[in-house]
Amino acid sequence: MDSKLRPFGIRDKIGYAFGDFGCGLSFSLVSNYMFLFYTQCIGLSAKHWAWIIIVSKAWDAINDILIGTLVDNKKIGKSASKFMPWISIGSLFLVVLTIMIFVPVTSFNQTGKIIWCLLSYCLWSVAYTMVNVPYGSLHSVISDDPKDRTSLSTFRSIGAGFAMIFIMLLPNIVYDDDNRLSANSVFTISIIFSVAAFFILFAMRKLVTERVLREGKSEGEKVNYFSAIKTFFTNRPMVGATIATVSSVIFFMSTASVSNLVFQFYFGDAQKASFATLASYVPLVALMPFIGKIVSKMGKKKFICITSVISTIAGAVMTFLPIPRDSTGIIIWVAGLMLGNLGNCVLQITVWAIVADCIEKSYRETGRREESSLYAIYSFFRKLSQGLGSALIAVLLSAVGFVETAAVQTPQVAANIKMLYAGLIAFGTFIIYISMKFIYNINYKEEMGFDKN
Repeated sequence: MDSKLRPFGIRDKIGYAFGDFGCGLSFSLVSNYMFLFYTQCIGLSAKHWAWIIIVSKAWDAINDILIGTLVDNKKIGKSASKFMPWISIGSLFLVVLTIMIFVPVTSFNQTGKIIWCLLSYCLWSVAYTMVNVPYGSLHSVISDDPKDRTSLSTFRSIGAGFAMIFIMLLPNIVYDDDNRLSANSVFTISIIFSVAAFFILFAMRKLVTERVLREGKSEGEKVNYFSAIKTFFTNRPMVGATIATVSSVIFFMSTASVSNLVFQFYFGDAQKASFATLASYVPLVALMPFIGKIVSKMGKKKFICITSVISTIAGAVMTFLPIPRDSTGIIIWVAGLMLGNLGNCVLQITVWAIVADCIEKSYRETGRREESSLYAIYSFFRKLSQGLGSALIAVLLSAVGFVETAAVQTPQVAANIKMLYAGLIAFGTFIIYISMKFIYNINYKEEMGFDKN
């Protein structure tokens, strides 16, 4: 670490949180409202959406590896910073392409709508990856102290949480008095969020300092991705953490639109959907101040396993519990969501520290510095699971009788949507438990050993 640079401190933590805040404003808007926007406002069918999202997400996932290679092998400009120039360029494209996704192309024919949706999303994914992969890799060069990196992981989760607070407020804005999603309102929000994200990412670049020089790599050395891929799949804890992450993305992140549908059709009040988002993040916010002490007592693995069991049980109960479709039912549902999201929230708070532990374990065993490459492969599976999750949700909604163009669903279909959402929560946290309990094998003593110099 360069001793001439400003010491690591709260400025870096806040700046790093801004990174996920800025990325999250764009990403959360797309992940929460793109499906609803194109099916309810633009007129695409769920079947069209399913194959569009698979193609675009597959491309999105490949982007991580391609851009990860470029970031590792190509330095932009004369600046000492390796990652910031990539983030600067990507954030400019992100503004334009987030807005492009939500242009209300209602006058296009069906083929034109499909092409616009596919093209805009594929281009957006390139811009987002240009920001997000360098941002994720930045973690390893802000500080070489494992405790500092753990705190960065926590602050990154805080940044993501701030983005979701703004998403939580949207149902009151984007749904009209007739309980319909407004295309013009979503388009306006996309402009506001995109511009805000650009300035937040600009603040991140000014606050964060890259201090750590990579050892063992000459200036002209190229990263060997085949070696990194082999390292990734022979790293058992990395595989376990990736499976848990894939489950989180598919069964929690990708189901956000289903949560909105529960309020829109089961409870008959789409504007109350913000309560569901709030319920999802109450456990995360409540645990933030205590996560360091809890993890130091029992370790990240054990804490995730315990809370995942609680969430699996809660999700199973919510699936079959007859919940009234009134204000009392909303209270019961929201309380159940808090328990159902507990395990996933604990995973989200600690996941970046877990990935750092996996990368540290790889370095100790192989002696190779492959941080960016390993992170890019991990991100590849996150992105791929987003596509699989979105496609799965579209197929499952169709299977339970959901009609995407209908302003009102039958009582049975509404009940099916409610059961589907709760069942996905239970199944998702069960997979998180299995992967962390039986595959992820960094034990408490080893985990604590990473904090020793």
